[in-house]
Amino acid sequence: MKITYDKIADALYIYLKKSKVSETMQVNADTFIDIDKYGKLLGIEILNASHQIPKEKLLKTTTSTI
Repeated sequence: MKITYDKIADALYIYLKKSKVSETMQVNADTFIDIDKYGKLLGIEILNASHQIPKEKLLKTTTSTI
């Protein structure tokens, strides 16, 4: 799993699996999920991340791999 944070876009992305995205689905106003052609979850994007996650954790997440 890899997590990136774009300070300019204020967007956090959690990469769960590397594959071609077949569809992006909106979960709520600020959360989107990417799935492959088999319906497997590939990643999660959180917009306006600094309003939902403490900034000190976001700044540590610039490009961390878990």
